[in-house]
Amino acid sequence: MDKQRDFVLRTIEERGVKFIRLWFTDVIGTLKSVAIAPAEVEGAFAEGLGFDGSAIEGLTRSYESDLLAHPDPTTFQTLPWRGEIDPTARMFCDITTPDGQPAVADPRHVLKRSLARAADAGFTFYTHPEIEFYLLKSSAYGPDGPEPVDSAGYFDNVPGGTAHDFRRRSVRMLEDLGISVEFSHHEGGPGQNEIDLRYADALATADNIMTFRTVVKEVAIEQGVYATFMPKPLSGKPGSGMHTHMSLFEGDQNAFYEEGGQYQLSKVGRHFIAGLLRHANEISAVTNQFVNSYKRLWGGDEAPSFICWGHNNRSALVRVPMYKPNKGQSSRVEYRALDSAANPYLAYALLLAAGMKGIEEEYDLPPEAEDNVWSLTDGERRALGYAPLPASLDVALEYMEESELVAETLGEQVFNYVLLNKRREWQEYRSQVTPYELKSNLEML
Repeated sequence: MDKQRDFVLRTIEERGVKFIRLWFTDVIGTLKSVAIAPAEVEGAFAEGLGFDGSAIEGLTRSYESDLLAHPDPTTFQTLPWRGEIDPTARMFCDITTPDGQPAVADPRHVLKRSLARAADAGFTFYTHPEIEFYLLKSSAYGPDGPEPVDSAGYFDNVPGGTAHDFRRRSVRMLEDLGISVEFSHHEGGPGQNEIDLRYADALATADNIMTFRTVVKEVAIEQGVYATFMPKPLSGKPGSGMHTHMSLFEGDQNAFYEEGGQYQLSKVGRHFIAGLLRHANEISAVTNQFVNSYKRLWGGDEAPSFICWGHNNRSALVRVPMYKPNKGQSSRVEYRALDSAANPYLAYALLLAAGMKGIEEEYDLPPEAEDNVWSLTDGERRALGYAPLPASLDVALEYMEESELVAETLGEQVFNYVLLNKRREWQEYRSQVTPYELKSNLEML
């Protein structure tokens, strides 16, 4: 760590970095940033930077508000969009109390705790997210809703289109920040795009997702458009998911791989999927944390609505992708409910905890879904045991409130804060009179 710190201090000097932004997130997953001068960095490494935690969503109770942000030198990167005029860098921070204890409500620490528990069982957790978002002409919207930048569809090549330049610029910027991109393409909705990040350990992935959202927003502003990670911004069009491929490794061996197993999937992999399925409802209020998230889950267009798994079945909640012959290391499972607006630290902590519970308790994996789950009748789905995911944030919160797994993984303070914050959101949503009701009822009743 001392070597890393020395490297950071040397790089700041050599590149003439003028500002260093210290980044962390609140419980909802909003990025927070405080800029310090180069002269302050050594002190921030040694003692942390003090701030009032009670002013940040869910980070402390008001009577214990003093917190310290400790920059993690391994996350140091210069920010390419700041240019050469005032070179600026960033580091992610771990949050502690003044006596050096990890802040219980720091989302990064929640994920670190989950990863440490998996490490005690001999596992490293790797993730690979496919992040979808919409490009709109502006953040303003008229009676027909937001206006996308194009009317293209899945994998479309749009000559001279905004999205081409946008993706090229974004991918270059992400690579400059040390974030490897695997694919980028136009998605199914008008103005919808997807950029997939390469496999990394879950903590690096969560940091990368927070950086990714910032890069995408910055490039959009630069190009005179607006980017949104809202789960379902356009009625009748696909929502934006963050399908995540996951695997556990024991040393350099993929613990999900078993030669000759069905779909090359090991017993560990099967138990992990069973854990994801059994706890899917309990973790929904975190993996799908907004009222709008449930418009995506129940709006069709390949979003999963029912709890089941399948091999290469895009209507299932958990998919086991096609395996590549002689490529055991690529065995993985894909969780398809997660949306692009989730707090990645809390979401990955819970997905890992659910899978690990399945392994520890040796949950049985139910039979796979071979049909298109959406085309079955309710009766057929019931007979096959495919329970629905929560249909609203309200129902998701009821499941979460009863969940020992979620309470234990998040810790008491984060658990209580998420429930409190999301109940407030549901109350505000429920108490409004919507244009739909006025249009349907005002004249008729």
